[in-house]
Amino acid sequence: MPAYRPEEIEKKWQAHWKTHKTFEVSNSSDKPKYYVLDMFPYPSGAGLHVGHPLGYIASDIVSRFKRLQGFNVLHPMGFDSFGLPAEQYAIQTGQHPEKTTRENIQRYIEQLSSLGFSYDWSREIRTSDASYYKWTQWIFLKLFNSWYNLDTNRAENIRTLQDIFGTQGSAGVRAAGDTDERHDFTAGQWQMMTEKQRIDAVHPYRLAYQSDTYVNWCAALGTVLSNDEVKDGLSERGGYPVERRLMPQWNLRITAYADRLLQGLDTIDWPEPVKEMQRNWIGRSVGAEVMFPLQNAPQQGIKVYTTRVDTIYGATFMVLAPEHELAAQLTMPEQKEAVDAYVLASKRRSERDRMADTKTVSGVFTGSYATNPVSGEPVPVWLADYVLAGYGTGAVMAVPSGDQRDYLFAKHFNLPIIAVTDAQQNLDQQADPTKEGRYINSELINGLTFKEANDKLIAWLEEHNLGKGKVNFRLRDAIFGRQRYWGEPLPIYYKEGVAYGVAEADLPIVLPEIDEYKPTETGEPPLGRAQDWKYRGKFDFELSTMPGWAGSSWYYLRYMDPHNDERFVSEEAEQYWQTVDLYMGGAEHATGHLLYARFWYLFLKDLGLVSGNEPFQKLINQGMILGRSNFVYRINGTNTFVSLGKKDQYETTALHVDISIVENDFMNMEAFRRWRPDFADAEFITEDDGRYLCGWEVEKMSKNRFNVANPDELISRYGADTLRLYEMFLGPLEQFKPWNTSGMSGVSSFLKKLWRLFHPEDGQLAVTDEAATPAELKALHKAIKKAQEDIERFSFNTSVSTFMIAVNELTALNCHKRAILEPLTVIISPYAPHLAEELWAELGHEPGSITTAQFPVFEEKYLEEASIDYPISFNGKMRGKMTFAAAAVAADIEKEVLASEIFEKFSEGKAAKKVIVVPGRMVNVVV
Repeated sequence: MPAYRPEEIEKKWQAHWKTHKTFEVSNSSDKPKYYVLDMFPYPSGAGLHVGHPLGYIASDIVSRFKRLQGFNVLHPMGFDSFGLPAEQYAIQTGQHPEKTTRENIQRYIEQLSSLGFSYDWSREIRTSDASYYKWTQWIFLKLFNSWYNLDTNRAENIRTLQDIFGTQGSAGVRAAGDTDERHDFTAGQWQMMTEKQRIDAVHPYRLAYQSDTYVNWCAALGTVLSNDEVKDGLSERGGYPVERRLMPQWNLRITAYADRLLQGLDTIDWPEPVKEMQRNWIGRSVGAEVMFPLQNAPQQGIKVYTTRVDTIYGATFMVLAPEHELAAQLTMPEQKEAVDAYVLASKRRSERDRMADTKTVSGVFTGSYATNPVSGEPVPVWLADYVLAGYGTGAVMAVPSGDQRDYLFAKHFNLPIIAVTDAQQNLDQQADPTKEGRYINSELINGLTFKEANDKLIAWLEEHNLGKGKVNFRLRDAIFGRQRYWGEPLPIYYKEGVAYGVAEADLPIVLPEIDEYKPTETGEPPLGRAQDWKYRGKFDFELSTMPGWAGSSWYYLRYMDPHNDERFVSEEAEQYWQTVDLYMGGAEHATGHLLYARFWYLFLKDLGLVSGNEPFQKLINQGMILGRSNFVYRINGTNTFVSLGKKDQYETTALHVDISIVENDFMNMEAFRRWRPDFADAEFITEDDGRYLCGWEVEKMSKNRFNVANPDELISRYGADTLRLYEMFLGPLEQFKPWNTSGMSGVSSFLKKLWRLFHPEDGQLAVTDEAATPAELKALHKAIKKAQEDIERFSFNTSVSTFMIAVNELTALNCHKRAILEPLTVIISPYAPHLAEELWAELGHEPGSITTAQFPVFEEKYLEEASIDYPISFNGKMRGKMTFAAAAVAADIEKEVLASEIFEKFSEGKAAKKVIVVPGRMVNVVV
């Protein structure tokens, strides 16, 4: 057979896998199950670059390895196909988002298939398919028709709440959510309510509910954006201004699950940084809710939540979020102009920016005062954007002696700073939050310790009806509406202004056709353009669609049973696959997708629809592959470019250059002239050898930096197996790694060397049935042991090194023996599956059967040495070596050493005082 040709072999086996449905998997098997999941991609028009497949390659290696170990492996792929980019493209071109999304998905499938991934494509899902989002809508209806019972600590059908109202009214009902939004009523009053009144009474208890919420509103895009989609007050897509605006929005009551989301983190095998990010995002704190009466309206007050009620005597001012509902009422006429300007500026900053900016001090005085409920002292009320309307009560009692942000604010605006304990130090320089010492300047609690003071103050506040102890969370309910077209329609309709859920039998509510994909002229979402789109022909539908994370919150369940028209997943399939054993994806989803998916899973658990406790048992975050950019140096004011070695002789500007016309940092100058019209007449000052040497830098891959390596080109040049091995060889999976295409040639050479173990000098297959030698068996079993250990601990880069060492050792031994090469092919097959399939078939096995072969068993005996060379030392100085059987005991070794020529030569005629034998290591003779 001719030389190794990956372009022929890889196409051949990809076609075989597709034709024979090699990786399709059943929902029932006598084998143990193993579920490997990739975070499914959003199909952008740019397609994949080499950074994208990193995690996919790793998960594919694990999937193939688990099959070799005898597992029934579920390894699916699909597409998160709703999203803003397709909609923006539709607005610009008038082309339906479905068309561009379908084309992009086809491109992704071609690229993923070319890498030889062992996906079960029969289970492919797309969140934008009505057959899929029917069930996303169904889950939303379940949330809409549920409430969270704090007595049972689970979600229940809203009917159980209505039954309670009918027998006892609202008294004694303990439900998750904001009690301020709810009204008290008796059973009798409930019985007298109209249908509309009952729905209004129930609505604040629902897990999916509508309320006025502060959102990131982008007028240019005509939609609400998540915090992730806003950067420095501008939309991430397009760079349009974004402001905070109070709007009616659908929300999901994720806060009901805050405690359970925290507790579950202790039960799963996730990277600790990701778990810590979720803990911080959830932000559980134990403190007190306190009412500060207003001086000009004592019957009203400002409610604050604090974890340090013990410092209340040190509260010298209050700070409200600029969006606080009392801001306008509290603003005195003489302060109105300044307050209005400040509020307007704050609207342009996202919550994330405001939280992250700890250096800037800004604020404005309202002109009003509240009263410290414990000391009776007047407290000035300020507005500042470091307080968020959505966290706690949107107001804080500022204690500058104990909080650094309050301290900086007080210093900036010359406000009082009062020490509250005798242990606080250096208050002329910074705040001191210590809980040590005893309280001073705090009449009611002077002389008490922290716990004594805390308990006494909470009891006093509760006795005087001015506050209460409370557990609070930083986590906010999730905004669940987007004013977009390309998303799941919310299954809600309105009758007489009241929101109702559609009947489950009427699902899916399919996206209607519209003439344009931007908001209407009257400011309604794009769905307002739909003609005659009404529920059952007469009721208005909700015009918002679901956010992008809706479909991704449960897709892992649909993979288990993707074609079921009767249920989102059958009981049998769910109970067989249960939960994801290994989830691979980016750490950037820690407080978004991963948190929402856990929330939805816990909710479905409450409904008895899933059998596990957490959806993802083990999580691995792959690191980013960084691009290796190249630079040319243009002499300022000219179109002449100087090579790196001579650029310091001129005043130049560095420009990124397309890495596809650069090899080993030397640029093809003619290709550069053809690259862009403005470079057609470029002149070059080269190195002395006539070549143009580029500069380079490692940075994020980006089309703007021209440093994106296209996997299609690399596969065409080197083969998919080379790309798979090289991406793993770059370094530990979780770390950031620089890309350098020139490094692929070494991996390509390794695969050719492997080929030649089977085809010496690239000739015909020359595998023999001779018995293996101890040296050959040792090389093989070292590789078996290391490969299994590395995959089990997800250390793929060291496995590739192991394979290279093994092939080099076997090449040196001139080994062409089936007993060695057959198991070697199996252990390499998860990494280089195409070449392994070809070699396996050449060895006489049924084509494609390597996927169900058995991973070789490591045998320790082949690594044991028959003999050991012992260094022989005299008085600590090594004088020579002697060889002993590996099983030799110390007494026999000592006897032979004393009778040896080495002893006779170096003992200088003296008797041995002592012989120290370290088994397997050395001998030292003391004379």
